[in-house]
Parts: sequence; structure tokens; C-alpha cells
Amino acid sequence: MNAAPDCPCGSKTSFSACCEPYITGQAAAPTAEALMRARYTSYATGKIDFIEKTHAPESRADFDRKASEKWARDSSWKGLAVVATKDGGPADSTGVVSFVAGFSQGGKDYEHHEIATFRKEGANWLFVDGKSPKPETVVNTGPDVGRNDPCHCGSGKKFKKCHGH
Repeated sequence: MNAAPDCPCGSKTSFSACCEPYITGQAAAPTAEALMRARYTSYATGKIDFIEKTHAPESRADFDRKASEKWARDSSWKGLAVVATKDGGPADSTGVVSFVAGFSQGGKDYEHHEIATFRKEGANWLFVDGKSPKPETVVNTGPDVGRNDPCHCGSGKKFKKCHGH
């Protein structure tokens, strides 16, 4: 006898015991993270109705169903990693989930990084907004090269005569 397949969201539990009850409407996701995992699984399984249904009313106008269907259909879904969560528990009214969704298209691998905001209305969590994380700023902590210092490239010339134009 074969075991039930693992849920695409990466929870290591079966699809029927994890995201399926939320996607089919048999149960409400208890946390923002559970809803986010079910939304990923919806893309992986092509269940775009669930994606549309779980958008907050104010964000539904931004939802492009045809593009979502195409993305779901044309992608091979590689996995989901939850990076961080803030609030979003059963007793909370809002939550934020940062995640990375892996997928491939045309033989090339991609990662979708997002910080998603959720709101609870009644018993149901809804997706409000998603933003890309800001890249980290790199700060040079070493001393600045002076015009008369040797050039960093090793040419032996002064910086101003080499790379300091």
C-alpha cells in the first residue's frame, strides 16, 4: 500500500491532512502561514479559484486570473520555504509571512521571494498584499582609498593615476 503523497507546501504531511481541506473549503486555515501554504499549494495544483477567493476585497482588482492560471500551468513547482512569520496566529487579526517559492519554467529555475500581509475576517484569513523584500545595503567598512595611495588593483601606480580618474 502506498502512502498518501506529501503536500506540495513542504509540510511533510499528506495533502489530504494539510492544505486540501482549506483549498476545498472543508475547513478554514487557522493561521496566516497555513493560508499562505495553501495558496502556494493552489498554484502547484492549479486550483486558482482558491487564490482568487482568498484575496482580500481591496486587492481582488489587482488579481490577474489569466496570468495566474498561466503561471501555475507553465511552472514546475519546486518547493516552499517559510523564512519568517510575524503574528498571524489563531488569536491574531493580522499577520505577515515571508517566504521563498521555488519553481521552474522552460528548464530554468527561479525563486519568488515575497513578504505577504494577511488579515483575518471572521474565521477566514485573507491575503492583503505582497511585496518583494528590500535588498540589503552593503556598507564599506574599510578605509577609503586616498588619491595618493597605491591603487587597489596592484599596478604599483598611485590610485589617482590608475583607477581614480
